[in-house]
Amino acid sequence: MTKASHGPATQARTFSTGCRDCGRLASFLDDVRKQHPDYFARPVPPFGDDSPRLLVVGLAPGMHGANRSGRPFTGDYAGILLYETLHKFGYANRSRSVSIDDGLVLNGCRITNAVRCVPPENKPTGEEVRNCNDYLAADLARLPKGTAVLALGGIAHKAVLAACKEKAGPYKFAHAAFHRLPCGLALFDSYHCSRYNTQTGRLTRPMFEQVFRLIESYLRDETR
Repeated sequence: MTKASHGPATQARTFSTGCRDCGRLASFLDDVRKQHPDYFARPVPPFGDDSPRLLVVGLAPGMHGANRSGRPFTGDYAGILLYETLHKFGYANRSRSVSIDDGLVLNGCRITNAVRCVPPENKPTGEEVRNCNDYLAADLARLPKGTAVLALGGIAHKAVLAACKEKAGPYKFAHAAFHRLPCGLALFDSYHCSRYNTQTGRLTRPMFEQVFRLIESYLRDETR
């Protein structure tokens, strides 16, 4: 895999855990801090390897997960399947992500979100997704050509395309879909590993692992 950076130009806006660009989200976090003074309750930064082969893009921090712990998919139900799978495929040194100081380390993988702040009812508005897209574009711009990007759900899928300045039309979201993007990234799709999706059977462990096997096969071919 070539190590040159590529793709969407890095934006002028620099991510900060003090960001208050979205009034609704900033006000919501103010209320959360009053109710839960021990929570992180700020925009959640990415986590993992600074030079990943795989970037996982989620939707937004969970109220009692990343919003509490300060680390993506940490301490909530959605992180269970994700981190168990990352561990199984060699991207994590542990299969559980409980707290920011639990010793978990990612190798060759990094995790971020389309929206960095927890939204009310876990539903960001289109404007909030757009406001955060510069941060995602900066994440993508640092990746080497050929890096795999895994979008968890349709919103993350569209956010990746927007960050790469691509229209969604030619790149349809579908579970286990694979798209080679003009910017040099490889976009893989999966249903989100949310409690709803896993408990209803919309996303099963074999289905999720299928996507990781596709990524594994792709990366093996790219590094030959």
